[in-house]
Amino acid sequence: MSYVLGLDLGTSSLKGLLVSREGKAAASASAEYPVLNPAPGFSEQDPLLWLSAAEKVIKEILVLIPAAKDKIEAISFSGQMHTLVLLDEHNNPLGNAILWNDVRTTAQCKKITELLGDDLIKITKNRALEGFTLPKILWIQENEPEIWQKTKQFLLPKDFLAFYFTGDMQMEYSDSAGTLLLDIEKKHWSEKIADIFNIPSAVFPKLINSTDKAGIVRKELAQKLGFGNQPAVYPGGADNACAAAGAGVLDMRTGMCSIGTSGVFLAYEGQAIRDYKGVVHFFNHIINDSYYSMGVTLSAGSSLSWFKNTFAKNINFEDVLAGLEKTPVGSGGLLFSPYLTGERTPYADSGVRGSFIGIDVSHTMAHFTRAVIEGITFSLKDCMELMINAGKNFERIISVGGGAKNKDWLQMQADIYNIPLKTTGNEEQACIGAAIIAGLGGGIFSSITEACEIIVKYKEKAHIPNPLNHRIYQKYYHLYKDAYCGSRETLQRLTELGRRQAGQL
Repeated sequence: MSYVLGLDLGTSSLKGLLVSREGKAAASASAEYPVLNPAPGFSEQDPLLWLSAAEKVIKEILVLIPAAKDKIEAISFSGQMHTLVLLDEHNNPLGNAILWNDVRTTAQCKKITELLGDDLIKITKNRALEGFTLPKILWIQENEPEIWQKTKQFLLPKDFLAFYFTGDMQMEYSDSAGTLLLDIEKKHWSEKIADIFNIPSAVFPKLINSTDKAGIVRKELAQKLGFGNQPAVYPGGADNACAAAGAGVLDMRTGMCSIGTSGVFLAYEGQAIRDYKGVVHFFNHIINDSYYSMGVTLSAGSSLSWFKNTFAKNINFEDVLAGLEKTPVGSGGLLFSPYLTGERTPYADSGVRGSFIGIDVSHTMAHFTRAVIEGITFSLKDCMELMINAGKNFERIISVGGGAKNKDWLQMQADIYNIPLKTTGNEEQACIGAAIIAGLGGGIFSSITEACEIIVKYKEKAHIPNPLNHRIYQKYYHLYKDAYCGSRETLQRLTELGRRQAGQL
């Protein structure tokens, strides 16, 4: 029996999944690492921790399946998007990586928008937002010029990991599309953007497809990890693109709702450019010459984690969610806006903050819990509605991540979206997507369709929308949208006042 290995380099942990040629998940492991917040709005990570986490995960998997040490044919990666890794002339990281959820770059986003104008959407298909890579580069140029002067290469997290494995540097299209530096249609780095912002061409890595061979595991690393061979390495893809493949989202009428730290509503777009005018993200896919669109709510699962850790610290998640079924649709007139760190889709507003609206003396802990979950789901419906308004027509949704673990939350999603909902039999969609890429690159699978048919399994029960609940939710959803418009200025002023008190402005 032979295997492929998918590694998912996430925000809080690195996960690995060993998949057999027959599509069976044989073993998995994970290793956590911290997110650093040296100042309000800053979010950083030590790239060297990703390397040690990968080593730990692989060693644990080989302990679980000792026979795999000689039989792993290929390895590939899924990685957190946008995060900036700068390397010096010796290919060592120049300090911490700036993460995708870092929001220090509002001024740089404004500068990008002003200098590029209409060309920004024309070239990159996306707006300038704090999460993207280009604003982070500009922040380094302006605030840490000594670091920029030492920079010889920039990479994204999974590409840095692939470099560690092989000694070769490259970036594939699904991740490079999230840098705000790629010409999406022409599939090359934009010389216009590089010139405007004084980014030398030597800093850019070469571009390859997700399934192109990046190299083989270095001999000394293979021995260190316990491999009896040197598996081929393929560059993989952006975590959301990989998760879509790992959930089998390969047709135009299927959407994916993914709830992790952030929340994503994603759709496959095929080979045609759909003009969203930047209101949702539009990226190259791991499937060659194809695209996908997605909307992002920054604080999805993290809103629930914040709520639990703040108000129910000594209660486990299962007990916190236990009262969902008994709590009425609409949480008794209580709304939650999950904008704890600003919002990306549909508002692109880094200054807005979260809120509870409609609190009265009848509300209990169960009402607040349900309101948080409804608010997260409303924010993802915002993303879906933008796609529908641009011509998409969804017939089913695959729900993955934290929102797929609770049956009441799954039913809530079906009722709010008013679309049948299914879940997969395995929770690690990004790892599965990475494993699929490894299998495609290594010739184990002839097509992504074949790979998904072999590997991706769905639970039999679908969650069908309840028409009455949907009608009620529609009324609450309209009020949810009104709440942003009505409170935006106040919330932005509150954020500014808090920053001034903290000495950030």
